[in-house]
Amino acid sequence: MSEPCGHLLLRGGLSYDRPDGIAAAIEEIFALAPAVQALGPESKVLLKPNLLAKHPPEHAVTTHPVVVAAVIDALHRRGVTQITLADSSGGLYTEGGMRAIYRASGLLEVCERMGVAVWGKTTSGTRAVEGTRVHQFTLIDPVLDCDFLIDLAKLKTHVMTGMTAGVKNLFGCIPGLQKAEMHMRFPQRVDFGEMLCDLCCAVQPQLVIVDGITAMEGNGPAGGSVREVGLLLGGDDVWQIDLAVAQLMNLDSQKVPYLAAAVRRGLCGTKLDPAALAPGSDPVQPLQNWQLPQSFRSLTFQEKFPTGLRWAGPFVSRIAAPRPVIRKSKCIGCGRCAEICPGKTIRLQNHKAVIDPAGCIRCFCCHEMCPEKAIDVRRIAFFKL
Repeated sequence: MSEPCGHLLLRGGLSYDRPDGIAAAIEEIFALAPAVQALGPESKVLLKPNLLAKHPPEHAVTTHPVVVAAVIDALHRRGVTQITLADSSGGLYTEGGMRAIYRASGLLEVCERMGVAVWGKTTSGTRAVEGTRVHQFTLIDPVLDCDFLIDLAKLKTHVMTGMTAGVKNLFGCIPGLQKAEMHMRFPQRVDFGEMLCDLCCAVQPQLVIVDGITAMEGNGPAGGSVREVGLLLGGDDVWQIDLAVAQLMNLDSQKVPYLAAAVRRGLCGTKLDPAALAPGSDPVQPLQNWQLPQSFRSLTFQEKFPTGLRWAGPFVSRIAAPRPVIRKSKCIGCGRCAEICPGKTIRLQNHKAVIDPAGCIRCFCCHEMCPEKAIDVRRIAFFKL
């Protein structure tokens, strides 16, 4: 495990209505990362935002355009002209679909105004990695073609992984429904976390910036509640940054499957190393009354059981685990959940979505992608006691 060296910075008190403050924080983050010093006219930079689905900025689902504009300005000041913005959202991966998402997020307008290319294709290639679960990933072409990748994540909770920040945002480097295939290959959280760890090692972002000016708590990454937090977090060590996010959320890092995998591999410790914080950074303090997803409780199923019955914990976990449930009064029958479902266990019946519980792997992709927030995370009442 490499020693942290003070390249992580948190800056609070920020607002999208005050872009100068955001620009100053971005410049501080850039100045701390040694790799940034090599940027110049020959550099090919990829901006990888979080564009989960078609949402406007105020929903706090996607990386905000004011943050992206500040990053582009910082690159222009360093003479970088070859800049591309690209992502692969959930669901079907089409050129028209992605352009609609770029437009809705406000990022298309920013890129057109600032002379940045928005990747409009859907082609991909492969990259080998010495992983523990995956040895070759299919990645969208801009990831393979760039020589400097800036991971522009959004600070949000996540019903499957607990949180999404720098590492989880890289899942969008995998094209379209191939992400659903990964959920089918690795339906268990432990294995899914190992896969994300392999993916991060394959992509290796040079700089990570987490937009937490508005964030999402509760049942994120799309169905939670918007919360004004006012912070940016950035640096060149994605593991320390995500440990900082876990600390902000008061979330045990070992309950985040990819952070637990990173600890097992010796990529980081179980907590943010104070040495990782740059001098002058604001402190990383837990957010008061932060709401975690319903699927992430402080106790396991076995701990809820009476001592004499804990042997039955693994048996009932499959039955009692949190699961997605359709709220039919809100369902509009758009079919997005059926489209994204890795196991094809969702169908439309009388213009309403229906989930086959026997085939559900609890990946919560349907919950992520529902545009109407019509899919709840349901827990058995006993486990709420």
